[in-house]
Amino acid sequence: MTINLKLNALQKITEGEINELYFELLNDDWDIEERCKQALEYWKMDPISLHLKLKRLSGGQKAKVFLAGIQIHQPDIVLLDEPTNHLDPEARNILYNWLDKTSATVVMVSHDRTLLNLADTVFELSNQGIAAYGGNYDFYAAQKEVEEEALQNDIHSRERALKKAKEKERETLERKQKLDNRAKGKQEKSGVARIMMNTMRNNAEKNSSRLKSIHADKISDLSGDLRDLRSGRKNVEQMKVSFHDPDLHEGKLLVSAEGINYTYDRENLWKENLSIEIRSGDRIQIKGSNGSGKTTLIRLLLGKLQPSIGKISRSDFNTVYVDQEYSLIDKTATVYDFARQFNDTALQESEIKTLLSRFLFGKETWDKRCGVLSGGERLRLLLCALSVSRKAPDMIILDEPTNNLDLQNVDILTNSIKEYQGTLLVISHDEIFVKEIGVRHEVVLK
Repeated sequence: MTINLKLNALQKITEGEINELYFELLNDDWDIEERCKQALEYWKMDPISLHLKLKRLSGGQKAKVFLAGIQIHQPDIVLLDEPTNHLDPEARNILYNWLDKTSATVVMVSHDRTLLNLADTVFELSNQGIAAYGGNYDFYAAQKEVEEEALQNDIHSRERALKKAKEKERETLERKQKLDNRAKGKQEKSGVARIMMNTMRNNAEKNSSRLKSIHADKISDLSGDLRDLRSGRKNVEQMKVSFHDPDLHEGKLLVSAEGINYTYDRENLWKENLSIEIRSGDRIQIKGSNGSGKTTLIRLLLGKLQPSIGKISRSDFNTVYVDQEYSLIDKTATVYDFARQFNDTALQESEIKTLLSRFLFGKETWDKRCGVLSGGERLRLLLCALSVSRKAPDMIILDEPTNNLDLQNVDILTNSIKEYQGTLLVISHDEIFVKEIGVRHEVVLK
């Protein structure tokens, strides 16, 4: 029985309807409305009508409504799929506290490392299957470092063994050839019959072939082991974008906003008008609760919206805006064609495809439409395109960039942005990510 049906039945009954169907639907659950309000209040939702359509809520508000449903239903098992996406810091803390205290069994898929540190077991899914780690995320990360170090040692060991095997093969064949030549010379001097010479030469060739086969098998086995080991290595480092330094000198005034505000339904979005200066080289986080107008501010700063109050002046600079949907990517283009659009230094086709391969886009994906790519794949394609360009944008704007990314792709993005020397604006509730990319200033919206 859905809560919505019960609420509708309760409303009809309180309005005086005496249809028995409504009483059956309600099933004596007379406090259902009060429990719903208490659950929404727990999640710090402003008083709203329980009959309000979800499509009128923000992403964060929708997430809170779904989480409130857990307290209404009180299930024994809770499945959470990226539950902190779109949640502001206050709501995230409520979720962390709830998870720490609940007696329910919770299975969650998440890239939120704070949340994952509240887990007591981590399962990792990979091409090799499922591996269990008996601890939280920090324990898992420490174990992965140990595994990575062991893997690297195995790779170095196999590389040394392969090199030694090739040297041994060469030395053995050279020594065999010298002995065969020496024996042939002695046989010719001693006048051995031609038929016997042919037989001995055939035997020598068979022995050489057998020796080559033995060494080839060993080298092949070592090469196969080495290939398998290398395929298990992290791909994070190879996918890091090596940004060139932007052309703008550090400290140049890029955007100046004086006393700006934006009006929705005749009401100002912010309690106080905003004045902001953005200079080349700044790394700024835009903070605020769900619905506080963070994305609206970005659109104002980019000139996509005009302020209702105040004024904004901008200098000439180029920007890459990475929103939550990666809308910069043309969904109708193929993977290769999109990367080629950024080719401003006349790279050869083979060079572009090499870069695509480095970002895990094999030849079977080059003709795939961008519209079918996952969030992580779109991120990698965008970073690959920036590598193709070789020209760093003056400003990068990231709007909740880690939403819907797995931890490896978060690492890829983090490592790339850390090296970037231009201007950075970021909207993110992932405080670990914000700290790792070196944000130095913040704008708080109220």
